[in-house]
Amino acid sequence: DILCRNLASAGVLVKQWQTYRNGPVAATTLNANGSDYRRGYINLMRDQWTDWGKLTESVRSGRPVEDDTHQDDVAYRREFSWAMHHRSVDVAPAVAAQVDLKGVETLLDMGGGPGTYALEFLRRHPTLHATVADRAPALDVAREIAASVKHGRRLSYLPLDFLKDEISGRYDVIWFSNVLHIYSAKDNQRLFQKMTSALNPGGRVLIQDAFLVDPDGLWPQETNLFAVTMLLFTEAGNTYSVADTTTWLRKAGIDRVRPIPLKKGTGDWEYGLLEGTLAGGRRETRVRRSR
Repeated sequence: DILCRNLASAGVLVKQWQTYRNGPVAATTLNANGSDYRRGYINLMRDQWTDWGKLTESVRSGRPVEDDTHQDDVAYRREFSWAMHHRSVDVAPAVAAQVDLKGVETLLDMGGGPGTYALEFLRRHPTLHATVADRAPALDVAREIAASVKHGRRLSYLPLDFLKDEISGRYDVIWFSNVLHIYSAKDNQRLFQKMTSALNPGGRVLIQDAFLVDPDGLWPQETNLFAVTMLLFTEAGNTYSVADTTTWLRKAGIDRVRPIPLKKGTGDWEYGLLEGTLAGGRRETRVRRSR
């Protein structure tokens, strides 16, 4: 009864007199036979459960609980990409509705994995062409998802190792969502330099991430807790302040940096987006189409 009572208070179960039944979440997203089963995200949480028991070891060593060789495993990349799709599929429509893409012809979803956000932008903007850039196994998942919707025909795919490869093509907007925290400060500065080279004059970078917003780097608490996740599972990841990220963007030649607040409860993170604009004139649009 204790477990069922708590699951009911969380909305997973519904109490009927002295018994319990599945609520909508349990019947659809948690049910392997449900209409909206979130297998990828559930499996990710299951796999990470035991890793959290190694937190003391990771804090003492300053190293993740595992090396990063498994991240090159095709099966792992596919499962992780599905997990990211399941994490974002509900929130992406609300975020996309608040992002101004008026007049934008080309968008790069940098590190977009399954292309969840790119596809939502395409759904909302019939003349937009988008490219999702990531490792090949992630792009395979993006292709599967895009094939199920008509607007997926306007999505292109760019196999890319961020730290090794240059970004081909030119884009009006680069969408950089939930990637910043994976890399070190130094690597993020390198990535911003690469983005600058891939933007059309006047192009924009839109960053969605878990930002620290106070001068001491203590708030919001959720963002600092997420940094512990990065300690456990990445080589050099962390969460970063709006001020530091703004400085890196400006050093890369991206100015007019400003936060874009989102309606409370609609973003992946509470404090919205960070936008930077590349100074320039005439727009040059080239769409990369590799399918």
